[in-house]
Amino acid sequence: MTKKKKSRKKSFVVFLVSILAIAAIGCFYLIKSGFSNEEKAYIYIDKDDTCDSIRSKIEANAKPEDMKVFDLFAKLLKLDERKRTGKYEITKDLSMLQLIRDIRNHNEVPVKMVVPSAVRTMNDMAGRVAKNIMIDSVAIADYLNDEEKVKNLGYTKETIPALFIPNTYEVYWDMSIDDFFKRLVRENKNFWNESRKAKLAEVSEYAGQKMDEIAVVTLASIVDSETANNGEKPTIAALYLNRLRTGMPLQSDPTVKFALQNFALRRILFEHLKADSPYNTYKNIGLPPGPICVPSIAGIEAVLNHTKNDYIYMCAKEDFSGTHNFSASYAQHLINAAKYSKALNDRNIH
Repeated sequence: MTKKKKSRKKSFVVFLVSILAIAAIGCFYLIKSGFSNEEKAYIYIDKDDTCDSIRSKIEANAKPEDMKVFDLFAKLLKLDERKRTGKYEITKDLSMLQLIRDIRNHNEVPVKMVVPSAVRTMNDMAGRVAKNIMIDSVAIADYLNDEEKVKNLGYTKETIPALFIPNTYEVYWDMSIDDFFKRLVRENKNFWNESRKAKLAEVSEYAGQKMDEIAVVTLASIVDSETANNGEKPTIAALYLNRLRTGMPLQSDPTVKFALQNFALRRILFEHLKADSPYNTYKNIGLPPGPICVPSIAGIEAVLNHTKNDYIYMCAKEDFSGTHNFSASYAQHLINAAKYSKALNDRNIH
């Protein structure tokens, strides 16, 4: 081989190696190109998203190094056709290629769904829980107002608040509405374990009537509505159980507010007590048809672990501390009520 041919061959090899090196560097860049955000970022993909809207969400929520890489792999991997809904995490160590694969393969991360207590209406509850998941609040509200669907869950429109156990749950953002309610049913069953169920018999004996899970939750909703002081709740629970046992109306002001659907009332007047509603416990003996709010776990535990006493009456303390004066006699109750009434008048609360 002549020197000239050897030189040409050597030049070709050098050229080929250079091309391969450039290609390798290019491939390495494409595969490794990702994000520069120091903190974790998240994007939420819903049913209406397209490659363009996903692209916009990535740019808005993370710090991509090169969106042309997204354009290339999104096209090659047919992301528009194969995207999956969900919440996706973007970290500094993640490549753009891996993110696209995650979206295609449904490698989503869970979200925290908060089921709050003290929620008075199911429409309000629908709006509160929908903040954490993809399901529309209207769809949840429609479900909760559908008598047949609620019946299939084991409840009525009046008792359905008892399904909700306040807590923070780890779920997937794009869960279906059926999966959402299945999860609520499962969490409810987990809450009502054998230990809590065993206490129902003692509560029933003390109340002089059958107290199942829904009855306990219904009473807990009244207890919670009467006070935010967890220390008082077992005492108040026993007081209402005493009234149930003696056949005395519960005479709970919060049930009147619920009957009137006027939760802003600061003072219950005699005219309010005339409300014609099964929830008005001044006119009806026994528990109302269902919970007047979604009670806290502390409220439920207060009923299950009530502090036995002989109290029949209670009245908010005149110092507006949120606590109560308790009494076993009506005479003492009138004295306590007069103190509170004077305090209301002094503050011009009507």
